[in-house]
Amino acid sequence: MIDDAALKQACILIVDDQEANVRLLERILRQVGYANVRTTTDPRDVAGMVDAAPPDLILLDLLMPHLDGHEVLARLQPHLEAEGYLPILVLTADITADAKQRALSGGAKDFLTKPFDAMEVLLRIRNLLEARFLYQQVARQNVILEEKVSERTLDLEEAKFETLDRLARAAEFRDDQTGQHTYRVGRLAADIAQALGLEAARVKIIRRAAPLHDVGKIGIPDRILLKPGTLTREEFDVMKTHTNIGAGILGGSRFALMQLAAEIALTHHERWDGGGFPLGLEGDRILPEARIVSVADAFDAMTSDRPYRRALPQEDAWEILWGGAGSQWDEEVVEALADAIDRPPEEVVHHGDGAASGRRPQVAADPRR
Repeated sequence: MIDDAALKQACILIVDDQEANVRLLERILRQVGYANVRTTTDPRDVAGMVDAAPPDLILLDLLMPHLDGHEVLARLQPHLEAEGYLPILVLTADITADAKQRALSGGAKDFLTKPFDAMEVLLRIRNLLEARFLYQQVARQNVILEEKVSERTLDLEEAKFETLDRLARAAEFRDDQTGQHTYRVGRLAADIAQALGLEAARVKIIRRAAPLHDVGKIGIPDRILLKPGTLTREEFDVMKTHTNIGAGILGGSRFALMQLAAEIALTHHERWDGGGFPLGLEGDRILPEARIVSVADAFDAMTSDRPYRRALPQEDAWEILWGGAGSQWDEEVVEALADAIDRPPEEVVHHGDGAASGRRPQVAADPRR
């Protein structure tokens, strides 16, 4: 129930070409406490008055010069739609069924014929104002509810991303005590994607999915993952299984982010020339996101300390990357990396097909990166 004092503060607009009718309605309303009453005897002014200050209720005559009540209703349609619920009570001497049907179908909420009973008019007005105020209350509550739902959804989204970040770091902490490699790969992969001109939504999802590329390391024994120096063939084969393990951990989800993360985890060690693992995919058959993460992962791994070797100088890492561009990595992605980190052209020297330092096979091909 709406408080009576609040109802009496409602703005009521009276529209009638007869001054006597306007004064009668105004007096009836003011006698019971409605103080905010506006009036006009010119129906052409109604739309402008509603525009300037929307009322809570309109009392509208039908038989008027210049514009009749039906035409006024037609002009008020945009306001009725914008307000959601702006009640109009038609008060008219036209007692025909057609007039009533046209008024109600045109947007009026109630209909009374003249001469009218003052008490009945007041009761109809009160009912319509209560309906308007209740509608506004529900609308405000819906806004508050939507805001709370949005906040809750955002919280859940952030919790999901935080869980994924922690999962990625849990795997990475085993061979990166800082736990920053996954973060850097995510950021660098997003920078590369942006340099390639991918749309913002796709860049964002790559940024989120890329840190999970090595989650499968959880299933690799420490004696292999943390072994100093070169792996034996048998150890190398075990290490390569982290791609399948990661895909198994992340696979089967209905969420696009997890689906992409699973695909990246599986294929980020595929090579452009088809000599990678585990599927031996070649060229464009490798998911673009996986090709991006492969370059980001390799560059960060080569320029960071790992348990099995020291970080390489960036110049050496670039020599290895350019040496593998077009064979191990997608050359366009390597070029995008150069653009992303804004290296001067004289520092990014393209060595062509595999002409890099002899260190490249030992570093870039190590599946522990």
